[in-house]
Amino acid sequence: MNSEKWVRTRLRRAIQDFNLIEPGDRIAIGVSGGKDSMALLYLLANLKYYRGFHFSLVPIHLVLGWESLGLTNPNLEVLKTSCSSLSLPLHVETTQIAEIVFQARQETHPCSLCAKMRRGALHNAAVNLGCNKVALGHHADDVIETLFLNLFYTGQLATFSPRTYLSKKNLVLIRPLVYLPEKALTDLARTHSLPTLHNPCPASGRTKRQEVKHIVHLLEAYYPDIRDKVLTALGNRSLDGIWIRN
Repeated sequence: MNSEKWVRTRLRRAIQDFNLIEPGDRIAIGVSGGKDSMALLYLLANLKYYRGFHFSLVPIHLVLGWESLGLTNPNLEVLKTSCSSLSLPLHVETTQIAEIVFQARQETHPCSLCAKMRRGALHNAAVNLGCNKVALGHHADDVIETLFLNLFYTGQLATFSPRTYLSKKNLVLIRPLVYLPEKALTDLARTHSLPTLHNPCPASGRTKRQEVKHIVHLLEAYYPDIRDKVLTALGNRSLDGIWIRN
C-alpha cells in the first residue's frame, strides 16, 4: 500500500508539472459518488491547508434521473455529510440524462452520449456557480486505458490532457490525479472510510473500457511496470518514429 505522503507528493507534482491550480481559482469538482471523485475531493480539500495553495472548491453532483427507468437514485445524504465534514456545501444539479439516453434515444452504446451530456451539465453548472476551473477524478489507469481505447478503436495515438482550455465556456478542465494509480485511490478511500454510492447504470461493467482494463491487466502479468512505462512515454514522446504525411 502506498503511503498518503506518497499520494500527496504525486498529486502536488501533477499540479506543478501542468500548472493545474493557481492562486484565486474557484474549482468545481464533479462528485459522482465513486471512489475516484471522493478521493479527489478529499485530497484537494486537504491541499488547501498547505502553504502556497489558495483556492476554493465547489463540489457538484449531477442527479441523472434513474427513476425514469424504474431504478433508484443514489442516496445523496452520505455525500452531503461527507462534504459538510470538509466544510464544503454540495451543489446538486438535477437532469434527465438517463431518460434521454436510455428511453428517448435508446442508445445501443449509451456511454458516449451519456458522458457528453454529463460534461455539458457539469460545465454549465460550474459557469453558473462562478467557477473558472473544473476538476475531474481521472487517474493514471484512465490515462492508459484511454490511450489503448483510441489505438484499438479509432487508430489514434491519443489520450486526454491533464489540462484543457474549453473556449466555449471559458473554463479550464484539470485532472490532478493523472500520476496516481487507481489502487492508490482505492486504498485512500478505504483508509479514510470515504463514502461511495452504488452506480445504478444498466451499462455499468459492460463497456469497452472494461475490456481494455482487462487487457492492460493481462499485459501487466508479462510486463509488471507497463503502467509506469506508458506514463513515462507520454511525457517523453518523440515524433522521430511517427509517420508524418505531407
